[in-house]
Amino acid sequence: MAMIELGFGRQNFHPLKRKSSLLLKLIAVVFAVLLFCEFLIYYLAIFQCNWPEVKTTASDGEQATREPVLKAMFLADTHLLGEFLGHWLDKLRREWQMERAFQTALWLLQPEVVFILGDIFDEGKWSTPEAWADDVERFQKMFRHPSHVQLKVVAGNHDIGFHYEMNTYKVERFEKVFSSERLFSWKGINFVMVNSVALNGDGCGICSETEAELIEVSHRLNCSRELLWWLQPRLVLSGHTHSACEVHHGGRVPELSVPSFSWRNRNNPSFIMGSITPTDYTLSKCYLPREDVVLIIYCGVVGFLVVLTLTHFGLLASPFLSGLNLLGKRKTR
Repeated sequence: MAMIELGFGRQNFHPLKRKSSLLLKLIAVVFAVLLFCEFLIYYLAIFQCNWPEVKTTASDGEQATREPVLKAMFLADTHLLGEFLGHWLDKLRREWQMERAFQTALWLLQPEVVFILGDIFDEGKWSTPEAWADDVERFQKMFRHPSHVQLKVVAGNHDIGFHYEMNTYKVERFEKVFSSERLFSWKGINFVMVNSVALNGDGCGICSETEAELIEVSHRLNCSRELLWWLQPRLVLSGHTHSACEVHHGGRVPELSVPSFSWRNRNNPSFIMGSITPTDYTLSKCYLPREDVVLIIYCGVVGFLVVLTLTHFGLLASPFLSGLNLLGKRKTR
């Protein structure tokens, strides 16, 4: 009698052991794919990016001096979703993507300054004070950075509205969080941050105020005349288009549009890396992981798990065993 009970116990033990083995396999595969797609893939993509080389010697008569190089990152159009248009899953997925990409880039590339060129938020132009505070808190978590890294932010039309939607309250609300700084200088390099939304002027007071600020900046830089003549830039970097394009103003001043940093706007987001000296600069583009590649990996793994589960319970012949059986039949012929 005891032997019969022991036999039943052993028979019940084997199915339980098989189920536990399957569960462990499923957990291991899910953990591995999550680790790769949500963490490691960002390191794999950004590790391939390198700071472009720039000439660091400048001739001063007969003597050559070595110029300091500033490593700057430029990204744009993060479009953090708000309370009205943003689905919670869309918000979670895209914001996680940008947070991991930014934090990985900081760790691997060690930039000295990061510029975000407009449209930080998607609904800043009409968000309530409560929604604005929530958006700002999420932004500060996603784009947290060490104290030795400078983060400079420029307003876009989704942050404060187009020129016909702007008002003093929206501008001041934005500048209270991100500063109203217009001129930023480091290592002998001057950066002028312009809210170009206000330059689509229709005679409003804000446009006049922006023009006055530009005149003040131009005086600080010993410049004069209209915007390009006032500032006489070597390079113009802008956002808004979500894509990379290059134009030349007057045939000599290049303007480069920085692509969007978010999967919500591009399947292949990227950012610009710049090595800049007081007399020269070089730029390169660093691509982030493609969203379709991540989705293909997830779909492939789901299919693999389904096949693994069906095979385990005998509902589907193992492809490996089927191949061996087929090979054995061919040998016996």
